[in-house]
Amino acid sequence: MNWHDPISIVNFISRWVLFFAVFYKTYQTREKSWMLLTAAFLINALDIESYIFGPLGIEIAHDAYRIASKIPNFFIATLLIWGALHLKYGTSKFKHVVAISVLLVLSYVWLFLLAANVFHDNFFIESTFPSLVYGAALIYFGMILREKEISDRSIDSLFPIGLMLLGVLNLTYPITRHIEWFTPIGFFLGALFRIMAAVGAVKFVFIPFPPARVPPVPKRNIPPGAYLCPSKEKASEKFGSIEEASNLVMITRENIDSIVGKVHPSALVFWVTRVMEGQIHKSPEIYAISPTKIDILTDLIAKAVESGYRVVYIDAVEYLIVENGFENALKFLLNVKDHVLVAGGTLILVVDPGTLDRTQRRILEREFPGG
Repeated sequence: MNWHDPISIVNFISRWVLFFAVFYKTYQTREKSWMLLTAAFLINALDIESYIFGPLGIEIAHDAYRIASKIPNFFIATLLIWGALHLKYGTSKFKHVVAISVLLVLSYVWLFLLAANVFHDNFFIESTFPSLVYGAALIYFGMILREKEISDRSIDSLFPIGLMLLGVLNLTYPITRHIEWFTPIGFFLGALFRIMAAVGAVKFVFIPFPPARVPPVPKRNIPPGAYLCPSKEKASEKFGSIEEASNLVMITRENIDSIVGKVHPSALVFWVTRVMEGQIHKSPEIYAISPTKIDILTDLIAKAVESGYRVVYIDAVEYLIVENGFENALKFLLNVKDHVLVAGGTLILVVDPGTLDRTQRRILEREFPGG
């Protein structure tokens, strides 16, 4: 790596920013998909040619380098595809294991052919399959990330877009690497796409939701306390049109179009889903959040209550129980209850008693006696 070249420095920094962002995401979620992706981005950051051996004055023999420089492509591609499959399906199905196994076998065969110099030092042929696999994996991961985790309406989208553009650039590498006039352009584009991905990754991981704004003073008064209602209709009978409250925080699985049409423009809505994450509507503010991120959701609700929101309405309790188990979901509800009651606010839970066993129902009824 040339430390006097700003493009090389940007490449170096952006690789490590991507790694640390994905690593932190793994730490937050403890999900297998992000662990696989962390390994992929770590290998990508440990670029042998660019900034490990060069600055140390270590030279690799040409024949050894021909093989060593292709191995990371296969490793990273396999991990990216495997991680993307876990993001999309939550697990690896048998057909996925077969596909990954075939990819690994083909990678091994290609490396063996390189070692045997079957391609007679022809750079184009030697690089075609590794670049194809690596580029396609970046594009595939970017597509899955955009589909399942990230909204297209925010800076977060730079994460998958940057990776997909980088994938396209890598597909051209066997042809463009030795085009003299394009080489500096290619390095510049690589740096640009990586920095785009890094900026999006930082926004996605570290700043998924902006601070809660201060809501206007509500026109109607909902009595303070913690309440358990068996249905949305019963909640409406008891409290009236809860959606009209300007200081409302809603945690729901309800259809987005329906939410937009009936809640107050100043309301704060967290739509619990695995489909995407981040802001999906501005007025009212609606944010998609994974059901497994109840610790993050607790903090977001607490910050909203601190900033002036006083009515917390949750009708996604059953879904949270399915995704996290009853014990973890109960801890979440109790934490939210404490924050709301300390602030003199109102917590309204809508839970169909038929979805709970007798013990679970009694626990909720005991902890939320206002229902």
